[in-house]
Amino acid sequence: MSSATAKDIHIVLKKLGNDLIAEHSQRFFKTGKGEYAEGDKFLGIRVPVLRKQAQNYKDLSIKETLLLLKSSFHEARLLALFILTKKFAESSDKQKSEIYNLYLQNMQHINNWDLVDSSAPYIVGAYLEKRDKAMLYKLAASKRLWERRIAIVATFYLIRKNNFTDTLAIAELLLKDKEDLIHKAVGWMLREVGKRDLEILKSFLKRYYTEMPRTMLLIAIERFPEKERRAYLSGSV
Repeated sequence: MSSATAKDIHIVLKKLGNDLIAEHSQRFFKTGKGEYAEGDKFLGIRVPVLRKQAQNYKDLSIKETLLLLKSSFHEARLLALFILTKKFAESSDKQKSEIYNLYLQNMQHINNWDLVDSSAPYIVGAYLEKRDKAMLYKLAASKRLWERRIAIVATFYLIRKNNFTDTLAIAELLLKDKEDLIHKAVGWMLREVGKRDLEILKSFLKRYYTEMPRTMLLIAIERFPEKERRAYLSGSV
């Protein structure tokens, strides 16, 4: 469907929408006043349906994919990111570089945790695997919650390659972050490190567990035996 446009896809998505699902999504993704996704709009489309549409539109032009990413509808942005990750995986080095740079230039549209988590490892992490990681540290220092989340979640790709250095360094930088969604993301990445090398995780925890936000620690030690979890949570390791 390479001749399709973002406008065509919006028409398809609106037909796939469900008001009840949309209403639930608006609560689940915290779109109320003062919440992290204030004002975001949902059509009410489940993720598996969007993944199927991404396969249908995998040949959508980059120009039209970016228009889709700029949509006011959450599901359209998520679909655009699914398409971009597919394109990235199948692209030449030159095209990968283009997609990576476009991703960074359009981060204002990657503005919820599911949008970050479904794309950052597979575009940012994958692109930087064998390159300088300075961009991850720049993002980790951003004032924007979602850019900081991109920084830590992008390292999931590196974790899967058994490279934990940047995950641990960025986790350290984000220890004092005030946002719960960062605490959750860091805890998740630390838990993933622990799945692959428990001693490295325990070494990090030994240094920082008493100052880690509770949510971060809870997620990081989720797979530990109950007695050991209690010891960490009581500060008696």
